[in-house]
Amino acid sequence: MMDGEDLELFERSLRHVTERHSGAELDTALAELGWSDALAIDRRAAVSLLFALQGEAGSTSGALGRVVTTALGLEVDDDTAVVLPDIDHWAPPGTLDGRCLAVKGLLSVAPRPRSLVLATKGEAVVAVTVPTEALSLRPVQGIDPRMALHTATAEGAAVDSSAVAVDEWDRAVADARLAVAHQLVGTSRTMLRLAREHALDRVQFDRPIAGFQAVRHRLAETLVAVETAEAMLDAAWLDSSRDSAAMAKAVAGREARSAAKHCQQVLAGIGFTTEHDLHLFIRRAFVLNGLFGTAKAITAAQGADLLATRRLPPLLPL
Repeated sequence: MMDGEDLELFERSLRHVTERHSGAELDTALAELGWSDALAIDRRAAVSLLFALQGEAGSTSGALGRVVTTALGLEVDDDTAVVLPDIDHWAPPGTLDGRCLAVKGLLSVAPRPRSLVLATKGEAVVAVTVPTEALSLRPVQGIDPRMALHTATAEGAAVDSSAVAVDEWDRAVADARLAVAHQLVGTSRTMLRLAREHALDRVQFDRPIAGFQAVRHRLAETLVAVETAEAMLDAAWLDSSRDSAAMAKAVAGREARSAAKHCQQVLAGIGFTTEHDLHLFIRRAFVLNGLFGTAKAITAAQGADLLATRRLPPLLPL
């Protein structure tokens, strides 16, 4: 575990690189900082700091794939990208039948020479490495092209390397959900900051709109949403269960949408335009909500599991 001084220095270093780099450049900077080593030493600090800061800065990297492989006990080099589950899915993105691999997933970084695919093989989960050229890649140009996602698909791709059996896929999903939840919280904090700055600067009837009760209520509701998601994340780290990680991701996604709604109301017309940065973070929040399951899908799955097992999850630590 890192002590207070180390954590402070680590956070300053991460803030510096996330505010100045994104994509492949950020991956290079994180490698130089030794973020992967920090992930092995202090998982909570490495995940919570990096992904919250990525959310605040609106930057992106391949660190989410590294979170997944670390949870599975797999080592990957810098020339290997990790294929993540498709939007609103959390099952392994591949299916292996003999030596034929079918894939439907996402790459969160620029294509690398090799890609690691987690795939189901019967009842087991295995990891296979394939040349990236064996996959059909397409840049995702939807709501948030700045995130630089690529769809990665394949039908019956030949696998030359041996498949490695992995355990703890549920643990990897839980860790990934915590990471994305931190990024959602960071994104929400930036939306709140932008709305607050606008409220202080915008003058109507000879006074800043920050003095109007309706605006203050919107900002207060946003702060409550952010702090609610943060508190749920703290509980999930202490509890370390799959259920609490799922709840933290669902709460973070739900509260990010709430933050987007209130901040959009505060910024009014300017918030709809490309002249203001708010739209960039609203877009990012929508995409992040979909990674490893939307708030709605996770809540439905947790409810179905509760009905099937007739078992309530343990109380979260207070």
